[in-house]
Amino acid sequence: MIDILDETGALGEAGEQAIRHAAETALKIAGGHGDVSAAIVGDERIRELNNQYRAIDAATDVLSFANAEGEVLVEAPEAEAPFLGDIAISLPTATRQADEIGQSLERELAFLTVHGVLHLLGYDHMTPEDEEKMLEKQREIMADM
Repeated sequence: MIDILDETGALGEAGEQAIRHAAETALKIAGGHGDVSAAIVGDERIRELNNQYRAIDAATDVLSFANAEGEVLVEAPEAEAPFLGDIAISLPTATRQADEIGQSLERELAFLTVHGVLHLLGYDHMTPEDEEKMLEKQREIMADM
């Protein structure tokens, strides 16, 4: 299940569908199984979260909070749907980024959602090798959408 909470009140149905589809596609292709929560927030809220959890006092586009930090939750039994974690996406930042690169807001929201879900599944970009693995999986998922 993908649970979406729009704290901004500005996401709209197309944005919600893009996030839901991206999360489901990412889980399917990456081999994950479980529930994900996505909060759509403003720049100030994501800045607060970034400062609180990463000690970076700046807005960002997406943050992920894995329920089982450091574990890769894949191949879970179909009968059990573990809670994988939360994703927070800044709608204003996503909108700016979409405008800057000339793509739809829905495509940017999908990209950020895929990135967040991969973090929940244990992917990371702390080393060049890990970053390449994550980017490769991200490209594969986005190409399927």
